[in-house]
Amino acid sequence: MPGFRKPHPVLIPALLCAAASSWAAAPLDFNRDIQPILSENCYHCHGPDKAERKGGLRLDEEAAAKALVDGHIAIRPGDSSQSTAIQRIFSNDPEEVMPTPKSNRKLTTAQKDLLKRWVEEGAPWGKHWAFVKPVKATVPVLPPDITYGNTIDAFVIDRLKRENLALSTQASRETLIRRVTLDLTGLPPTTEELTAYLANASPQAYERVVDRLLKSPRFGERMAWDWMDAARYADSNGYQGDPERTMWPWRDWVVQAFNANMPYDQFTVWQMAGDLLPGASPEQKLATGFHRNHMMNGEGGRIPEETRVENVMDRVDTTATVWLGLTLACAKCHDHKFDPLTQREYYALYDFFNQTSEDGAIRGGKAAPAMDMSTPAELERVKKAEARVSAVAAEVEAHELRKFPRAEGAPLLETDAAKLPGNLPATLAKVPPVKRGVDGLLEAVAHFKNEGSDPEYVKALEKLLSANRERTAAANGVTKVMIMDTLAQPRQTSILAKGAYDKPTDQVQAGTPAILPALLTSGAPAPPGWIWQNGSSPQTIPSPPGSQ
Repeated sequence: MPGFRKPHPVLIPALLCAAASSWAAAPLDFNRDIQPILSENCYHCHGPDKAERKGGLRLDEEAAAKALVDGHIAIRPGDSSQSTAIQRIFSNDPEEVMPTPKSNRKLTTAQKDLLKRWVEEGAPWGKHWAFVKPVKATVPVLPPDITYGNTIDAFVIDRLKRENLALSTQASRETLIRRVTLDLTGLPPTTEELTAYLANASPQAYERVVDRLLKSPRFGERMAWDWMDAARYADSNGYQGDPERTMWPWRDWVVQAFNANMPYDQFTVWQMAGDLLPGASPEQKLATGFHRNHMMNGEGGRIPEETRVENVMDRVDTTATVWLGLTLACAKCHDHKFDPLTQREYYALYDFFNQTSEDGAIRGGKAAPAMDMSTPAELERVKKAEARVSAVAAEVEAHELRKFPRAEGAPLLETDAAKLPGNLPATLAKVPPVKRGVDGLLEAVAHFKNEGSDPEYVKALEKLLSANRERTAAANGVTKVMIMDTLAQPRQTSILAKGAYDKPTDQVQAGTPAILPALLTSGAPAPPGWIWQNGSSPQTIPSPPGSQ
């Protein structure tokens, strides 16, 4: 992450919030003051979704909103009295007023006044903030009487001055160290740390505390909290049985990334496509576990392909939320009703995430692909469990040779075992003891125990059942982390009608929404200052790995 900056302890972040009355003097901002009103109340009928659009009017595009249509202009800059939209908003006629009563949407008096004032100010437009490239702001000059502080302090002090607010009184030293320690580590300071700070009269005492906290392993753990939420991290699958899964190695990687102050662009690339980097390291592949933190439905009757499709959609939606600042999920079923995003664009983005080898099946609480991170101790446990199953299976086989007599080398299926009730012919007679599963053994134990004619055989089956469970537990206990990979042969992606996994329509190719900057392509000139993952600065965009 970008380096942590140490603001002066006098400044209270809460003072960044503007007093409500101050907005009356400043010009309205489209993104902050106007678009939320239009998006909530107008875009459903006059927005991007052409299927729902009424009267041919669009209020989500500046040109359309300000165009002359049939002698009327919805938004006439500088003249609210000649703006049809403003007239309809203030109308008392239920046949004319907008939003219509049947829409169950109603503007407040304050919202109406804001829209009118905005038009009178010239109706300046703007893009959704998520589509606007950040521009570095000019740093305000600190007042002459302020001899401390950094860039952050300069912005805070400048805003306080414009709001006619004064700096808060400096908190006590006990409060300061408690605040900053909780902020940076999630834990309160120890008694020893508090005592040492209070005893340090140096003007740099506070900064030294911050430096110490930034070097603490706890710093990365604290910073990872918010990212865990964004990544929907969990140690279990989240549905009915909620079995445990192993994703903690990815979590630990995130903690280490914060502690190493990994640059955000690298932090992003590794998690989005670490497996696609040239000569991808195990660490880079592990980072892609970000996209495997979704819930997983292991219900018995679940259709694997339905699960797989839902998982891909989850990756699209999470990527949009975390990196694009958008709620994109609406577009899986139809064109977005509030943002300039089409259903086709949703599935073009979906295509990027549709190329992993995941098949939707869940085995041992995990779904392939997974990276083996097993330890020697885990592998030794598996080896011992396998050996015990083999030994016990040999005992069961010897007992069955006596219980179900047959010619040497003949299968158990050619004996009376084939006439056993229920599933036993398939799970016992057809399957050698060493390969029998838990469900079949449970049925066999119950049957022969109820029959009561061969208690020794029942004991042998119970012993095999116990060994089988130990083997399963040992195998599931091997550390394997779900990651992303890429199919050797691309999977075809189609638009899914209403988002249904089994209703494909038009085929689409990978791409990004038109509202976003175009993707960099191989051979194109590299942007100024662009750095490839190996640290080089090529003049043109390199080809992706494996493309040559």
